[in-house]
This record gives sequence, C-alpha cells and structure tokens, in this order.
Amino acid sequence: MAEEDAKVLIVLTPSESKRLIAKAVRKLDEVERALERGTIIIGLGTTNAYVAEELLNALRDKDEAMAKIEKERFAAGVITHRGTCIVPREERGKELIIRAGRISDVTLEEALEELRADDVFIKGANALDVNGTAGILMANPAGGTIGSAIGTVMARGVNFIIPVGIEKTIPYPVTEAAKRVGIGRFYKSVGKPVGLMPIHGKVITEIEALKILGASNAFPMGAGGVEGGEGSAVICAEGSAEQMDRLMQIITQIKGEPALKLVKYE
Repeated sequence: MAEEDAKVLIVLTPSESKRLIAKAVRKLDEVERALERGTIIIGLGTTNAYVAEELLNALRDKDEAMAKIEKERFAAGVITHRGTCIVPREERGKELIIRAGRISDVTLEEALEELRADDVFIKGANALDVNGTAGILMANPAGGTIGSAIGTVMARGVNFIIPVGIEKTIPYPVTEAAKRVGIGRFYKSVGKPVGLMPIHGKVITEIEALKILGASNAFPMGAGGVEGGEGSAVICAEGSAEQMDRLMQIITQIKGEPALKLVKYE
C-alpha cells in the first residue's frame, strides 16, 4: 500500500459527530476571521451547542475568564422518542453572539441589524437531502430564529454555516417536502406539528469535517447501530499515513463523547 493511499475506518455516534463537526467549524477561515474582528451568531440547536463550546474554548485560550455554556439548555426544537418536541422557553439559553472575540449581550435583533458580509451566522438543520439542501423544522408559527434571520443573512451575503450530521440525511428532496407540509396542514402529529424551511449555505457534515481536519478524502459507507450506537455514521477517510495518524488522534479524543441530555421538553 502506498503511503498516500492509507485508509481508516471511523465510526461516530451522533454526539461524537457533533463534536467532530464543531471542531471543524472552528477551523474555517471565515470563522477564524470573525472571531478576531467580526460578529458570529450561533443559533440554538444541539449541534450548535458543541460549536458554541468549541468557539468559547478557543477564546478561553486568550481569556481564562471566558464564560461557558450549558449545552443542555442550548436547544429549542428537538426530536425525541416522543416525537417532535420543544424545550420550554424558560428552560432555554439564548443565542450566542460573539463580537471581536468577546461574548456580547446585545439582542439577536440588534446583532442581525448590524451584520456584514464578512460576519458569520451558524444554524444547524434537521434534514439534509442527497442534493445537499438542508432543511429546518419549525414549530414556531413565525419561523423562530431562522424565520427572523434568514432574510437579513441572505440579503447581505453573510457567511451562513450549517453544521449537520449525515444521520439527518433523507431520501427525498427538502424543497419538495417543504411545499407539502406546514403547522396548519397536519391532521394529527406525533409531537408538535411543524413546517419545513429549505436553507442554503456552507453545509458541514462529518465528511467535510474530516477533510477540514486533515483527510484528503472521506465518504460514508454505513449508518445506524445498537447498544448505544444508534444513529452512528460509518465513514472511510483517506490520505497519507501521516495524515491518518493525526486524524485518528483527533478521533480518539472524540470517542466517548457523552450524549446530550435535555433539562426538559414537551
């Protein structure tokens, strides 16, 4: 086997995938620039909780007093064994807004008003189709955070980053599904009725994450699991032996990432 043809088999649970994706988002050029001198808005979401944690960890290297987040409160809409659910507003945190390397206490509305093209808006997704189109489920009749932000983000050309695990891949076009659903269109539902919004930005799945973190190539080759491995992604990464050794060091650190536990949902 040639050195440049080294392959590694990687298996990640959903929580491990979230950590991997978060580490990769932290390394994006536009994120690094905005951390230094711009604005980053991180919307609520379980994957975004890991992203927020990674960005704050990066800032903590310069300021040990930097606050931490409670990941279990960094969620709004969730899918649980009970169906499509929401975390009560009083149990949620708020969107994380970082300005020039510091946590800002401005409101989301104020931050959106001042966004520029070189700033960053980060929002996870609930669906990803085979065409690479992501979708967000909306239980809020007004569309929630994405409903209030999408116009500004798209109009101004803000860097829109969508961290989403490949476990959320669906075999149906998101745009077609979105045309056919909505809160008021469901006769009955397991959980809260929701709408679906297609979104377009820089999608970061485990595949893109592995490339950002050093692989020459990566592709999915299996999914699912039991005994705590439910929702796992089975991935092949390729590169030189040196690249794969460095990558596996990162994977070894990520393995064992605990599943996210919510405070309350309904």
